[in-house]
Amino acid sequence: MTAGRTVVFGGTGFLGRAIVRAMAARGDAVRVAARRPDAADVPPGVELQRADIQDDDAVAAAVADADTVVNAVSLYVEGGGLDFDGIHVEGATRLARLAHRAGVERFIHVSGIGVTGQSPSRYVRARARGEMGVNDAFPGATILHPSVLFGPHDSFLATLDDVTRLPIVPLFGHGETRLQPVHVEDVAAAVAGAAHTAEATGRVFELGGGEVLRYREIVRAVLSHRRRWRPLLPVPWSAWRGIAHVGKILSNPPLTIDQVLLMQADNIVSAEMATFADLGIEPRGLRASLSACLPGQGTSDL
Repeated sequence: MTAGRTVVFGGTGFLGRAIVRAMAARGDAVRVAARRPDAADVPPGVELQRADIQDDDAVAAAVADADTVVNAVSLYVEGGGLDFDGIHVEGATRLARLAHRAGVERFIHVSGIGVTGQSPSRYVRARARGEMGVNDAFPGATILHPSVLFGPHDSFLATLDDVTRLPIVPLFGHGETRLQPVHVEDVAAAVAGAAHTAEATGRVFELGGGEVLRYREIVRAVLSHRRRWRPLLPVPWSAWRGIAHVGKILSNPPLTIDQVLLMQADNIVSAEMATFADLGIEPRGLRASLSACLPGQGTSDL
């Protein structure tokens, strides 16, 4: 099964760039639809087209001759005229509707593990409504639920690398939240695999990495990799929520209430869901990937 021409919305982001590379490596004709294509760094031969997921005409033009459309657009912090509903609900539904109207064969929508309309997080609830909109607008869409993404030049490990430089490392609660971090290139491979696999049509895949780790174990892994010794300090969830509420007065808050809420819930693959294995992919684990993601050993203080 060939994907032909693939249009990637969100192709300039961390995951989107990896998806573009994976699709191009399969020999597909790839177009990146972006609000600011001039700033995009894409492989040779990849087409760039200006398109805002909130603009009907621009979206319709971008998907007009596509065989596959991938929605990898993400918004984690509201601001600058963008909000969760506009991007994850209205934007995702618009893209699915116009792709279906254009006769696109395959629609792949990237969401996240734990998406539910009952979540206390506005971000997660918007993601859930967006999935409903996509399924209504494009019957047979493929939905991907990756866990926390990591990889070279990511924000997850880079933030932990910075935090573990502090004299005392604060934990979310007691650091017991279970995560299944997934390498960005493995998720990109899953997108490319779903685009080339007829059996992926209409299915939901949960994509977790090769190991399940508690948050404190991930912190300790980064400390060990950097050869640092730091005491870990449990910080109550109420304190984190207070910090997030105070941070709302900043234009670029370091922590949001939605991020705190997300860290209170385990983020791992459910036993009954389709996974990487159904796409023939064996995901790598976080600890074995640290050397590639955080090169250099840092300064020893053991």
